[in-house]
Amino acid sequence: MNMYYDQDVICDTAWVESNLDNPNVKILEVDYDVENAYKVGHIRGAHMVWWKKDINDLIRRDIIDKKQFESLMSKVGATKDTILVLYGDFNNWFAAFAFWVFKYYGHKNIKLMNGGRKKWELEGKSYTTDEPEPSNSQYISEPPDEGLRAYLPDVKRALEKTETALVDVRSAKEFSGEISAPPEYPMEHAQRAGHIPTAKNIPWIEAVNNDGTFKGVNELKELYYNKGITPDKHIICYCRIGERSSHTWFVLKYLLGFPSVRNYDGSWTEWGNMIGNPIEK
Repeated sequence: MNMYYDQDVICDTAWVESNLDNPNVKILEVDYDVENAYKVGHIRGAHMVWWKKDINDLIRRDIIDKKQFESLMSKVGATKDTILVLYGDFNNWFAAFAFWVFKYYGHKNIKLMNGGRKKWELEGKSYTTDEPEPSNSQYISEPPDEGLRAYLPDVKRALEKTETALVDVRSAKEFSGEISAPPEYPMEHAQRAGHIPTAKNIPWIEAVNNDGTFKGVNELKELYYNKGITPDKHIICYCRIGERSSHTWFVLKYLLGFPSVRNYDGSWTEWGNMIGNPIEK
């Protein structure tokens, strides 16, 4: 297997299993479908983080704010020195989204468990239904790192800049406009189907192996470089609601070491619904 550029941000299932009793490690399972994932069974000691309620604000169309993030970290008993290990359902999409949010608020020690629930289960490793007791710390986060996040005006400006490249990580059918959302997400359509002009379509799934783990560096380089996605450019990733694009953001920023990568979490549900925004099919 090819080595990854930044092993501080990724770990395998064996590392997690050997650190279950490490007091400096907090394991967080980040799920889209908590009822059919975490509550059915999870890694011993893992705290539940529900993507919909714990990472997103239920009132605003936005991620949690600084105070909400501090509350979440305090609830799981994390300090700034805690090593957070994230994993979850749906090929780690939502764990990667949480990773992005946690980095946005300045937590330094985070690892993504390579392969997520899929890999853990393929290896026949054990689960429990016992939930850890909530613990309380007094977590104070850093100010948001806006260099990790793209907003609507940033994407509009990118259309005029050759040094910026957009990566649409959705399926080919979504990119072409044949469908406006995957069939399993019938409530998350935009008014229009298609893609943002100039965007390159590199579906997130092309970066992973059959067991859910990431491909090696050489394969990843070939995948992105062949589409003109290179480290000399400013990269903006998007999908439909920002979860799949955070997976690709992680690949480009941490596995390939690109210096300038941002996640556009407004993604197609924002762009495709805005009056006046240009699209292509």
